[in-house]
Amino acid sequence: MIARLLYRYKVQGVLKYVLGKPESTILGFHNTYSDTDTNLKVFEQVLVFLGFRHASEKRYVHATLNLPRGEHLDDTTFLALSKAYMEYMGYGEQPFIVVRHHDTEHEHVHIVSSTIREDCSQINLSFDYRRSMAAQKYLEKEFGLSPSPNKRTVRELPKLETPQFNPQESNGVRYYMQDILNNTLQKHKVRSFEQLAKLLEKYHIQLKVVERSNRVGVAYGIATKEGYRSRFIGGYTVHPQFSGPKLQQVFERNKQSALLPMVKKRLEKQIKTTYKLFKTLRPNHLPEILGSHQKLDCRLNYNDQGEVVDFTIHDKTGYVLRSDEIGSDLGIHANPDLFQTEHTQMYMNSRQLELEFQRCIREVYQKTYRELRYKPLFSEHILKTPLDVLVREMMKSERFLFLKKYLHTDDQTLWKVIASHFYPFGEKLYISAINKEKQELQKKADLIQRARDQLFQRALDQREVLGALVQSLGVRYNEGILTYANSKFHQEPLDLGSTLLQTSVNSYTPPSFARENEKLLEGLLHDKSAKEIRPSPTALFLPMVFPKLYHAMAPTFRERFDTMALQAYHRYAVRMQAPFVKSPRDYIAFFNARGFYFEEQSGQLWIGSMYSKHSVTIALSTKMQDYLQSSPELPSAMAAQPIILNNMIAKGQDNLKNLWMGHLMERGLYKQVAYSYLLEDVLPNLPPELVEHHLANGFKEALVAVATERDRRAQTNTLQAGYNALDTLMGPITSQEEEAYNGFKDEFTDYSKYSDWGISL
Repeated sequence: MIARLLYRYKVQGVLKYVLGKPESTILGFHNTYSDTDTNLKVFEQVLVFLGFRHASEKRYVHATLNLPRGEHLDDTTFLALSKAYMEYMGYGEQPFIVVRHHDTEHEHVHIVSSTIREDCSQINLSFDYRRSMAAQKYLEKEFGLSPSPNKRTVRELPKLETPQFNPQESNGVRYYMQDILNNTLQKHKVRSFEQLAKLLEKYHIQLKVVERSNRVGVAYGIATKEGYRSRFIGGYTVHPQFSGPKLQQVFERNKQSALLPMVKKRLEKQIKTTYKLFKTLRPNHLPEILGSHQKLDCRLNYNDQGEVVDFTIHDKTGYVLRSDEIGSDLGIHANPDLFQTEHTQMYMNSRQLELEFQRCIREVYQKTYRELRYKPLFSEHILKTPLDVLVREMMKSERFLFLKKYLHTDDQTLWKVIASHFYPFGEKLYISAINKEKQELQKKADLIQRARDQLFQRALDQREVLGALVQSLGVRYNEGILTYANSKFHQEPLDLGSTLLQTSVNSYTPPSFARENEKLLEGLLHDKSAKEIRPSPTALFLPMVFPKLYHAMAPTFRERFDTMALQAYHRYAVRMQAPFVKSPRDYIAFFNARGFYFEEQSGQLWIGSMYSKHSVTIALSTKMQDYLQSSPELPSAMAAQPIILNNMIAKGQDNLKNLWMGHLMERGLYKQVAYSYLLEDVLPNLPPELVEHHLANGFKEALVAVATERDRRAQTNTLQAGYNALDTLMGPITSQEEEAYNGFKDEFTDYSKYSDWGISL
């Protein structure tokens, strides 16, 4: 199901459109004197009267609920679905009408209501798109409908020579036009009728533009190779959104977009970079070359004689641009020395080719480094990796295969070219990596010294705190020398006094946590704002990974840390659960399920966390404040918070580890969550709706796989224990069995004892 929301200043035109369709059925009314037989004139007057009570531009709402093609709901069920949707959107106490149309292949209803209440206030329209998506997904499950996509998608258009429709069917031609036009305008940022006509040609749709009284009209027709020709149908008849004036608005919006100049500049740079590689270039090879080298969709333009005269780029942003629109010096005729040839050949010694080989070398070093299970320093990886390993890996890369194809040289010459670039650039890359690693280690040493003096409280376990600090930054300290945890190649002198106690339950520090920890500590010491530090959602879990470190942090710094971590995680959680939040009650309950609470301070709502050491809270945005406070459900939702939170505490879920399991689940790391759930009994702190979503998307399979593996291991251990017990009862049964006591053997005659080293006197 797909729900759409439109807002209007006047309602008369909307009602005329909704009720004026010849193929329409009034399913019912809501909050009027009759749910089935309300007078339409009276209903219109009620809406007009409500609208006059407010000056908003969005006085009326026009919603449509569209079922997927092939799915059916009877009138009673569709009316119930519509009322449930309007209830979730906040229109439960508003008058509205539900009308079913039958003019498209997919079943749909139109709902018309007012956003103005009887007390002259307006329904809060904040986050209406998010709430509509959440209500839509929920109702799909409730009414057994096919799930809608999580994001807007553009379906690939049919690549067929003959349009797929039956001309004899009623509205068959119009439905085909709707389908093609809708997908074309979604996929491309069209800027003119001429461009649209060009894009529609391959689908056998003809476009005719007529100007009358300073208004532009448009009509569409179909002409196939088999001789079928339809009559031209007016754009408004095909669909109101495909009329001339509506399309002109779309064209103007695409022309004025701030994105267009940036797209042109990027494409110009990409094309010129490719040109620098080639000495000669056959025009017919240009689409393949730009596709391989720059990932550009290039289409050639031909004249009547079948000769290539120009090219057009279909950019990933949706813009379709000719070469002269991108740059005046990029066209085929503008570069005769490059294009007037039958052969394609690269320069062997060009600067651009050298840069391309350097990119190949850098990428292969990075790729092989990422694939290492145990990662040394990047400089050590560069130094130790053999050339033949790198070359074998490089020869698989798309970039290298592209270069090899158009160099037209033998393998021996190609090997010499590769070797000539590998050694000097590898040395340059190695020196760059060393310098960067030295700077990073010096930076960590400075951070440790400043943090020791300013960030942490003096305590009896100071050595342990310093040891935890060193370990949390991914380094080691020994006898006045600081090194990386995974290498002793770089050494930085640092005086931290007596030997540190670098012990931890988990001696391995994940690099992502080490980077996040360093970023936070650096920001706290320099008194940076949250905007400057930009903490990630994982910042909230740093006290779980480095408990001793954050427990010893000075109160002022720890309070600032808790506040910034809460802000970062709150933004993340809002984004992750937005597709499921249907109402203010859901918003509060979902955060409660994660272990967060809301409280009112001076008329404003603030959010806090049960995981923070200090009772810090942050204010919600003004828009969210207004949205939550506009709901009559707010008092009851706030009152239910203690019950939810106390229940979590009673179950032992007031732990960051439970929230971390929920975080991993949202990242799709289902197997890790399944292990913790089955082997350690750690429940994820997530709302039930989100857990159900993840169960349906792979978590259930992960649970089954982990449970099967656990049972198999338990069975293996049981069998091994039984085997060991039997072995104890029966005695040794190996080839080296115990033998009965032989009094004739002693240390001089039992030569089996000296089989390895012999007898020495």
